[in-house]
Amino acid sequence: MSKQIQPVRGMNDVLPAEIGAWQHLERVARAVFDAYGYDELRVPVIEHTELFQRSIGEYTDIVEKEMYSFQDSGGTGLTLRPEATAGIVRAAISNGMLRGARHKLWCLGPMFRHERPQKGRYRQFYQFDLEAIGFPGPDVDIELIALSARLWRALKLTRVRLTINSLGSMESRASYRERLQHYLRSHDSELDEDSRRRLGGNPLRILDSKQPAMRALIEGAPLLTEYLDPESQAHFAALRSGLDALGVAYEVNPRLVRGLDYYSRTVFEWVTDALGAQDAVCSGGRYDGLIAQLGGEPTPAIGFAIGVERVVELLTLAGGVPPAAAPEVYIVVNGERAEREALRLAEQLRDALPGRGVLLNLGGGNFKTQFRRADRSGARLALILGDAELDRGVAGVKPLRREDGQIDCPLDELPARIASFL
Repeated sequence: MSKQIQPVRGMNDVLPAEIGAWQHLERVARAVFDAYGYDELRVPVIEHTELFQRSIGEYTDIVEKEMYSFQDSGGTGLTLRPEATAGIVRAAISNGMLRGARHKLWCLGPMFRHERPQKGRYRQFYQFDLEAIGFPGPDVDIELIALSARLWRALKLTRVRLTINSLGSMESRASYRERLQHYLRSHDSELDEDSRRRLGGNPLRILDSKQPAMRALIEGAPLLTEYLDPESQAHFAALRSGLDALGVAYEVNPRLVRGLDYYSRTVFEWVTDALGAQDAVCSGGRYDGLIAQLGGEPTPAIGFAIGVERVVELLTLAGGVPPAAAPEVYIVVNGERAEREALRLAEQLRDALPGRGVLLNLGGGNFKTQFRRADRSGARLALILGDAELDRGVAGVKPLRREDGQIDCPLDELPARIASFL
């Protein structure tokens, strides 16, 4: 026997028993996105490597360590997308969607990062991604966060909390960057290897370090909020005031910087205490300079990403996944002629009962075996069709979820009679 091929490390199968939670999340999310006027788009999972190098930032873990990059047969550098924002912005630019226009967009799909696999973190993972392009805010910032809060309510998830911060403008960050570099250089002996490498390039990434040994040093660093320019201060104050007015609870976390270089001003995360170390379930922020950085017209924008696997786990823990829909009818058959007629009858019932499941027994089996399958299916009714029933022009109808007895029903009346039973 050949050796079994195992899944690639860090890649996760989603089995039929688990897919109900995914489908529930997708249905609820689509309804919420529609309510706020967001349009779906779909972008490739493969982009030019340069796109992510220019957008995410050279000194981030994603670009330095985690991207799945390769050269195709023509020598072009390509990368499996590690996040969706850069691809959506690229699509808006290359398809001429900007030119003063405003867009609310969303997509769903797999992302790829070569991280250390652990609970709640996979190398192929799924994200919802929402982007509001052409809006300077802070009104759209407030609405976008309110949308995410509404999604948690619609999913009946309560173990999430919102943290917010402002990264200020590029100019105010430049002043803060100098002050932060001075502070970190004065503690050079406490820096790990990654932090020393990033110190000259983008020291803000050091604040995003997850190394426990760096925690005390990061806690003592100067706060970015102390260096905000007046316009960014006003923007952040309006954001907080708007969230207060809507009753969206939040915490200001001055250490929240996010892991991507393109963010400016508003940044936020929804976190949970239910999933251990993988606490972030939704993260986002404003990226007013990214579109110009990638060759488009200067355009303000804001967006966020939701980790699907983590929200699915929250739903499962909270018991918030509705049971899978059971079929309404299971057709039990006996005899060669009945098997042929049952195929036609099943199609006829599916036409007459749209949206209701009709299962036909396939693969043979005696009556006992077939009724066992019917019971396991969850169907409310069993239809019994054998050669003897065909000779009389009827089918047996037997309720499976109550004690009523079996009756015979004329075949030409079945669709209407079944509808009345259900």
